[in-house]
Amino acid sequence: MFPTRLTDTRAFDIAQALLGGFDRHYRLFRAVSAEAKARFERGDWPGQQRAQALRIEFYDARVAEASALLERSFAASSLPMEVWQQVKLHYIGLLTDHHQPELAETFFNSVCTRILHHAYFHNEFIFVRPAISTEYIENDEPAALPTYRAYYPTPATLRETLARVITNFQLEGEFAHLEWDVEQILAAVQRQLGEFRWRANFQLQVLSSLFYRNKGAYVVGKIINGFSETPFALPILRREVDGRFFVDAALFGEDDLLILFSFARAYFLVDMEVPSAYVQFLRSMMPRKPRSEIYAALGLQKQGKNLFYRDFLYHLRHSSDRFRIAPGIKGMVMLVFDLPSWPFVFKVIKDFYPPQKDTSREQIQGKYLLVKSHDRVGRMADTLEYTRVAFPRHRFEEELVQELKHYCPSLIEESGDDLVIRHLYIERRMVPLNIYLQEATPEQIERAVIEYGNAIKDLVAANIFPGDMLWKNFGVTRHGKVVFYDYDEIEYLTDCNFRRVPAPRNEEEEMSGEVWWPVAPRDVFPETFGPFLLGDPRVRECFMRHHADLLDAGFWQAHKERILAGHVHDVFPYDVSRRFAPPPV
Repeated sequence: MFPTRLTDTRAFDIAQALLGGFDRHYRLFRAVSAEAKARFERGDWPGQQRAQALRIEFYDARVAEASALLERSFAASSLPMEVWQQVKLHYIGLLTDHHQPELAETFFNSVCTRILHHAYFHNEFIFVRPAISTEYIENDEPAALPTYRAYYPTPATLRETLARVITNFQLEGEFAHLEWDVEQILAAVQRQLGEFRWRANFQLQVLSSLFYRNKGAYVVGKIINGFSETPFALPILRREVDGRFFVDAALFGEDDLLILFSFARAYFLVDMEVPSAYVQFLRSMMPRKPRSEIYAALGLQKQGKNLFYRDFLYHLRHSSDRFRIAPGIKGMVMLVFDLPSWPFVFKVIKDFYPPQKDTSREQIQGKYLLVKSHDRVGRMADTLEYTRVAFPRHRFEEELVQELKHYCPSLIEESGDDLVIRHLYIERRMVPLNIYLQEATPEQIERAVIEYGNAIKDLVAANIFPGDMLWKNFGVTRHGKVVFYDYDEIEYLTDCNFRRVPAPRNEEEEMSGEVWWPVAPRDVFPETFGPFLLGDPRVRECFMRHHADLLDAGFWQAHKERILAGHVHDVFPYDVSRRFAPPPV
């Protein structure tokens, strides 16, 4: 119960210091995002990658700074709960006209739970629900850009308007063939809309910041005509030969946008004063995508985690099924469980592993952090990492409880009616590729095997060697994409040494069923993949037609050398068939 009076003089100062810590965080976060424009203009792809990785570390660093300041200035960890309840009330007042109130509330929670070392699910003074509405927030400063620009073309001016949409971002540099790009966009729009009646409210609404990721900058908006809304995105790329820009494709509709904003891709760098307004706009284009995933796609993954957990608690209150051991082959490193009615899986690192798994909890956590900060190129599932999560004990099948107590005793704690797991990862559920192949038609097998090989090649292009390439470590998404999700053996490609198996020196070596040649740490012999992957003749035939090069050490070594030479590969979140034709010479 909150106090009726604000009686402690320290409470307001603490609230101000907390908000100051958040404001510093978002100022730095936004600066790195805004600098993406200049990096894109000069083609600084390694710098863009470093910025994406660095930005992920910002939040925890600012939480640690704010926690240390409050402890140093106010002995915060020793203050009674009544003071913290007053701090929260003051904090709410400070957020009344704030442009990022939802993010500031999450920051408050992070700092408080860090200082007080309490299980946050028992604390009443944090923001379990949002206190400040994020509806209709807009930056009212005279020089500020609105969240989106609206354009009102006529049939006669649509071509000119499309050119303005592209050039209004004021990229420093020239377009190689802007007129041609505009003609291609215009033709794509006409194909997408087909025969339609031009309504009085026909307009293009375009978000005011470009969305930067990998080597692309994306224009994101929607076409409105009467009661019809068509989402679109236009990827702008930079030519390596002369540094000039061009529009590469036109993407339309919710499905294209869902793939662009996929959970298996790196977070965008976007310059936003009011992130909730961007999320609201994007949600109107992708109503099936949870707000938590949209916040995460914008680089605000802590806010995404917060919203995800609220959604999860809400689902628990409105469901009655029980957590169970996840179907499929059990992992040697992770214990995986799920709730059938919830489209995610929960992964807990085991306390011990079979002898062939030479690893540790710290190493495994490092692999997951590597994936979080790396460009996932649409081929590695994002994970949400949580500590001290309380589950209702009665919702667990007894078999699962016994598995957790056997394999993960150091991470399990029973507290009243709760089962508390001290550390876990949450990941979107997919159909394991090995199970998919068992039940697939010949046509589905063909598509899945091609996708599997393409997934590995995309990972190679992103400087990732997946390590364990067994089918069970890949999943199939609802869009038919194959995505990797088992990270305990991944390495940077450039840290591996790809070798051919030496020729046997005698008959004894030739007939040996064991490895008779010397193997150093991180040595990889691609030609040995076949026996583990290609036991099914149907799979083998398709794999050898499309991806036999994955069994050749030369393929891997050549990519490693290109990456070491500084090359950053193009990875497109759309099929190459969607790319515009080059202009006629």
